[in-house]
Amino acid sequence: MSGYFLYHSIGTFPGKAEAMATALSDFAALWSAEDDGQWPAAMAARQRFIDSWERLIEAPHGTLTTAENVTAALYSLIGGLPADRLAGKRLLVAGDCFPSLHFLLAGLAERFGFTLDTVPLRPGESWVRDDDFLARWQEDVGLALLTFVTSTASHRCDVARLAAHGRKMGSLVGVDVTQGIGAVPFSVAATPVDFVVSTSLKWLCGASGAGILQVAPDLLGACRPELRGWFSQENPFSWDLDRFAYASDARRFDHGTPAILASIASQPGLDWVARTGIETIAAQNRAMVDKIIGRALDNGWAVRSPLDARERGGSVMLGLQQQANPAAVVACLRAKKLYCDARGPTLRLSPGPVTDAAAVDALLFALQELIGWRQQRAS
Repeated sequence: MSGYFLYHSIGTFPGKAEAMATALSDFAALWSAEDDGQWPAAMAARQRFIDSWERLIEAPHGTLTTAENVTAALYSLIGGLPADRLAGKRLLVAGDCFPSLHFLLAGLAERFGFTLDTVPLRPGESWVRDDDFLARWQEDVGLALLTFVTSTASHRCDVARLAAHGRKMGSLVGVDVTQGIGAVPFSVAATPVDFVVSTSLKWLCGASGAGILQVAPDLLGACRPELRGWFSQENPFSWDLDRFAYASDARRFDHGTPAILASIASQPGLDWVARTGIETIAAQNRAMVDKIIGRALDNGWAVRSPLDARERGGSVMLGLQQQANPAAVVACLRAKKLYCDARGPTLRLSPGPVTDAAAVDALLFALQELIGWRQQRAS
């Protein structure tokens, strides 16, 4: 039995350890060879990672590059925009966005001249409603950052509806797809937005350090990233100090010597998702999540995720009772080899490809034992 419910954190797939070990071992042999083949092979491996991501989200070739993480990708994008895109305007974000991005934007507001407008959650609710986000979105919004799937409620926003409104308002629209990609289909061909940021962790089962930035062609040509370096050029080996020129494609968002190792370590996960198919992964996940939600509703437990699968990512969040100690609950489940985590009083559960039905049953039984919700409801 595998009791792994942590796809909102790292993510894994059958045979991951062996596949990653092989990829990294092959790279170690390549990188240690006493010849001159290292850089061509390493850059080809990085390009394979980029190509895999472009296929995954159906992005035009040349519009995607690597970043260390989502925060760095967003910073690079903000720093590359023409000044009039943000100066004197509002930057709209939801109160349940990933906190790291809010921290970044709050620190950049004064320097770039925008006002950070954070749409709050309604009292007692677990996610920001799309309607509330739209109600705050007028023509003075220079950029709106959408969270495809939230990390605290697994709420999936309606990207198509929100992006269509953004186009009417003349705003730039960016999407953080981190918590949904790999478990929920996402395509910039089907749902055009101005940029996408993500990591290769979680449902893509990759390694840390393998983030991405994808920028729509129309915006790409207007960007002049302030974080730039020799790899921002069409020809990185052009060392004429007075003739720097940005590359014509997403490479303009590169800067110094690119990191390669995270891309290589994440490639097996991307390959596995591509072979398996997102619809297959989603169907297996949905069956397990539906079972958890069904038992929760039967027992009167607080479900802090949308009940409609069309409005939900791959996770389900349960609200712990006031008297429960979240850390103690997680520790007791860990002792039973059931692995999840909590954010405050919210228990986060994300079953995926290695999680089996027996583990879901064991989890539900353990929660009833630990918390006593069923007995409390009956009384």
